[in-house]
Amino acid sequence: MALVLVVDDSPTDQHVISGVLEKNGHETLTATDGEEAIQIAQTSQPDVILMDVVMQGMDGYKATRELSRNPATASIPIVMISSKDQETDRIWGLRQGAAAYLTKPVGNQQLVEAIESVLAQ
Repeated sequence: MALVLVVDDSPTDQHVISGVLEKNGHETLTATDGEEAIQIAQTSQPDVILMDVVMQGMDGYKATRELSRNPATASIPIVMISSKDQETDRIWGLRQGAAAYLTKPVGNQQLVEAIESVLAQ
């Protein structure tokens, strides 16, 4: 199916999200912050990036902005997944270049559907 980069500073969230994706036929890579996500995205060229917002170091908004503006990674769709659930957070994430914005906790079906949706665009 797809190679998905899961970016989250929580090992538990990384494990849960990766498990759901792998059970649905996807391969996963993981990163713990925005800087690591940018490096992995440039070298591995995943099909989709799932990006947390609140992380140590470079946050998800800045990483999304950099990835979406870099010609080497601009075509990779980014789905932001965050506990920040205000409408302004969602709008800001989309303005940074995200293709979709989900709030935690994300249901398994919702997660799979979001990936399928951005891959179909």
